[in-house]
Amino acid sequence: MSDILIVGKDLPDCLDFAETFVTTRKVYCVCRDESEATDFESEGIFASTWNRSSAISSRSLIIKAETHLEELNQVVLLFDSYYFGTRFELDRTEDVSAAVDTMIASYQYFVNELLLRLEQRKDPVTVVFLAKTYPSKAQNLRSGNKNVNIHPTSNIVNSAQEAFIALAENFATLVGDKQYLSVLLAKCEQNNELYNSDKQLGAWVKESLNAIEGFKNHQSAKQACSWIRAGGKVGNGFSLFK
Repeated sequence: MSDILIVGKDLPDCLDFAETFVTTRKVYCVCRDESEATDFESEGIFASTWNRSSAISSRSLIIKAETHLEELNQVVLLFDSYYFGTRFELDRTEDVSAAVDTMIASYQYFVNELLLRLEQRKDPVTVVFLAKTYPSKAQNLRSGNKNVNIHPTSNIVNSAQEAFIALAENFATLVGDKQYLSVLLAKCEQNNELYNSDKQLGAWVKESLNAIEGFKNHQSAKQACSWIRAGGKVGNGFSLFK
């Protein structure tokens, strides 16, 4: 059985996404406060807090997940630009430090600690980088989008979004040297039919992970570094599709 750790979006905000996995695997997520950690066990979801500005906390989160789960061999890193944009809507100087910790440093700390742990274990694992992107002011201008319901992301959220994409791509290059590692890079853009439903998006990720486990051929680094459109079909060897 494959168990899964989901980071990047805290409970209860990621509940719809996480619930799609509970029927077939144990699920570990991040909660906002330790007092909420047991609130979701009735849903089949374990949780603990994560101090995003701490490498030690990232390491602790991974070890706690390993302790609660029978077989941690699936990890999802979720970056939701619209979700972060509700917190960092304006580019205010007083928010920069917290924004960098929340949206950039946190993922870097987690990935660094995850790599160290995977290198120790060398057990088969699939890591998913899922980017729910949202257009910036410049992207809106270039596209000529006149939809008044689309409020562009702030500069700091857009910068963090691009940092997450770069982190994912560079992480994916490691599959060539690590036969135990598989990587899925997936983008869900604002115009994607799955964008407004984390439940449907989670179901697609679950289906994709199941497909990956059935592949006999290991990815090449080039294949691993290619982004897939959320909702598409994952092909053998992680063949490209957009």
